[in-house]
Amino acid sequence: MSSKFDQNPVAAGDLRAFLIEKPETVLIDLLPPEHFVSRHVPGAQNACVFHVSFLDDLAAIVSDKRLPIVVYGSSVRSRDAAVALEKMDRANFEQVSFLKGGVEAWHGAGYDLEGEAPYQQDLQTMVNLTDGQYTVDCEASELEWAGRNPNCRHIGTVDIARGEIEIKGSVITGAIEIDMNTIHNINLEGDELQPVLEAHLRSDDFFFTKMFPKAVLSIRQVKRIEPCWLTGPNHHVKAELSLRGVSVDLEFDATVALIEGDSFVLEAHFDIDRTRWNVIYGSTRFFEYLGMHKVFDLISLQLRLVAGH
Repeated sequence: MSSKFDQNPVAAGDLRAFLIEKPETVLIDLLPPEHFVSRHVPGAQNACVFHVSFLDDLAAIVSDKRLPIVVYGSSVRSRDAAVALEKMDRANFEQVSFLKGGVEAWHGAGYDLEGEAPYQQDLQTMVNLTDGQYTVDCEASELEWAGRNPNCRHIGTVDIARGEIEIKGSVITGAIEIDMNTIHNINLEGDELQPVLEAHLRSDDFFFTKMFPKAVLSIRQVKRIEPCWLTGPNHHVKAELSLRGVSVDLEFDATVALIEGDSFVLEAHFDIDRTRWNVIYGSTRFFEYLGMHKVFDLISLQLRLVAGH
């Protein structure tokens, strides 16, 4: 989409003159409040375009839609200003321009910024991990599963017992231990069939937890996918899953992101073929005349690992 304001760019070198010529102009920083507090163009006010309340926040600053307004976002790569122009066009603002290249262009042109940390590098767009040893936070980490048959889907969780991670040269390795006796079903919560299903999953028909109480996910190598965007799959994982006495190689993509402190999160969603670990109950690849006992071979896993120093 586009707006009628797309043809109203103001270069960084011309913004000061623009503001002097039109002193009634309102300068709007479109980035989150924490970024605005950290760094902004002098004289700007803040209305975050990512907030659902953006237009209401803007109206609290600019009560007259006929006033000239200049908005700016992060950089030429970011669509924050373009989105704001579309919203303001639909909201019937009359005179809107945008700072071409945003706060990055302003600073790049040699002009000063204001704020608590005006020249700090933005760490929220690309991922840069710190080398070191990390311990998995088992309370914050999760392993969810989904299994299916022709009639329904069952979902649940299994606990991560412990885990250690090492990062060296942006490559992640480590090992995660999974307590298979904690297999828990969610969708039958409160139903008399819930404990029946959980007991069946722990039995020798499925994961035989009496003989194999734990599984281990050995992370052989986790390497960056360039460009390493924060919100998409940005690392490729090579691992080995040891389950029910069988070890099988796995590969899948994951999203890795920094969180509070020195911690990071690894989030991944992938399917495994349970029969590769000799979990063959209900599989028509191994049995005939199963009737109501058919179970699809694929299990979907959603893994969330939180690790810190």
